[in-house]
Amino acid sequence: MNKTGTMAFGIRTPIIKKGADLETIVVDSVLSASRDHFDIENRDIIGITEAVVGISTGNYASIDDIAADLKKKFKGNHLGVVFPILSRNRFAILLKGFARAFDKITVLLSFPDDEVGNAILYKEKLKQQGISLDDDISMSTYQQLFADFKHPFTGVNMIEYYQSIVESENAQFDCVLSNHPEAILSYTKDILVSNIHKRFETYETLSKHKDITLYRLDQILTEPINGSGFNRKYGLLGSNTASDHLVKLFPNEAMPLVLNVQKRLFDLTGKKVEVLIYGDGAFKDPSTGIWELADPVVSPYYTPGLEGSPNELKLKLMVDQDFADLSGEDLTKAISQKIKDKDKNLVGQNASLGTTPRRYVDLIGSLCDLMSGSGDKGTPVIYIKNYFKNYTE
Repeated sequence: MNKTGTMAFGIRTPIIKKGADLETIVVDSVLSASRDHFDIENRDIIGITEAVVGISTGNYASIDDIAADLKKKFKGNHLGVVFPILSRNRFAILLKGFARAFDKITVLLSFPDDEVGNAILYKEKLKQQGISLDDDISMSTYQQLFADFKHPFTGVNMIEYYQSIVESENAQFDCVLSNHPEAILSYTKDILVSNIHKRFETYETLSKHKDITLYRLDQILTEPINGSGFNRKYGLLGSNTASDHLVKLFPNEAMPLVLNVQKRLFDLTGKKVEVLIYGDGAFKDPSTGIWELADPVVSPYYTPGLEGSPNELKLKLMVDQDFADLSGEDLTKAISQKIKDKDKNLVGQNASLGTTPRRYVDLIGSLCDLMSGSGDKGTPVIYIKNYFKNYTE
């Protein structure tokens, strides 16, 4: 039995800029690291962060590009922005583009948190003021009761910050807090659904109303505007601030990259590794309740071998329940045999009691995101070994 389980290595690469041959950089960097630190084996995994995919392909759009696409889709001068997340990196620059296209912006925010757990007000004060989650809170009421609220991580009042962005583009700003998307209909009939994971539900609710113009963020910049970047599937979802006037879009049509990296490494080593592109990991900060996942998915592109979900047995359940009377070598043999039976489909579903059904790409992409971080580690590629091996291997 191998004494080493799953291992993940951060792979340092040259600095990646627009036009870089990312495929070659990934392959060469992995091969270079492997010479000193690990052997390349079948079913090892390479993760490539979405950031360097967007950078190398030049998949950028400007504030003017965003404004131009909005002007094509909406005919009015007052835009309602429904349920955006509270983010300086993710959403603020998009809002700047919206404000450049319209004379007035009304932002509808959910409360007490946005979709990924960012608080917008003091929760304990809601009960004190007799405000329920079914009520609407106007901007004037918010300013009276919650104007001194600051985000626990950034120390920023996001309504105040969003207002400053809109007004910097010489547009008017209004805000209302409500957990009912229809609340925006009291303000405008030009509506942009801006939440991420529940966007289709929000869109469906609003689409029942006639005489409105309705789009989602994933329907903006799905094709080039004046030579801009774009994303056919996700539009502006998954975008990040690149500069004070540019956003980097989520990777677009990058399946050839993962397949080519897999093929080149097979040609060079004779080993078939799996490859995925990853963005935000799907995990939640326990101290603040904030979800990391601000991208539409953890992994937009991956090789076919990463399809599916784990089918694992709960070791601690077997130790405490199935083999409570065994110990030492007898316990090891019994557990090993049960795992082998599982691999032959000879074990019932009860043996996996307690394991959470999640997709491989969500689990592996989250591991990659935790390993690479978002700062100065300089490891946009992650190499993972033994992920698919169990206790018997």
